[in-house]
Amino acid sequence: MRCGSNVLFDPLHNTCCVYDRKIPKMARFTGILEFMERLPIQKALSDQRLVFRSHIKRFWEKATCNEANKTINSIVRVNGKNEPIIITEQLVREVMKFPDDENSPTKFPERMVKGCMLRMGYNGDLNKANYLKANFPRLYKFLIHSVVLALSHRKERYDVMRDYQMNMVTALVLNKKRF
Repeated sequence: MRCGSNVLFDPLHNTCCVYDRKIPKMARFTGILEFMERLPIQKALSDQRLVFRSHIKRFWEKATCNEANKTINSIVRVNGKNEPIIITEQLVREVMKFPDDENSPTKFPERMVKGCMLRMGYNGDLNKANYLKANFPRLYKFLIHSVVLALSHRKERYDVMRDYQMNMVTALVLNKKRF
């Protein structure tokens, strides 16, 4: 199965977040910034790596997905020699310093997620499939914006939080790895 045939480069896709308190506009987010600095995914949200568009393009031109092994495989040229690149879930966890493992849940019970959204002050319909960032208090909007912008695979609609993102936010707010 080919992975990269429809992957397009977008400068906003998986953008890192900047949490510099010296920026004047960030002063109003002091409380949430202190919280976000303690997040187990803080590195994934804010780490910047220089990656050239040409490198990404070459990687995806040769990329294949191995569904059985849950890997993405590619061959890239390094110092004139073709080198295999294998990306696994465990490798992503190690590089991004995620504290969980492959057995950690990716989904929490719906009741827990809705309860967390209520505790966060969500002011909208809890029975809709997607929650709107605009219906959260300002500090939580900032957290949700960071998660949606840095850890989503979408290229538009940064104002809507999908179910997998609601589960991410629930895990962060409730400090949960397992249920």
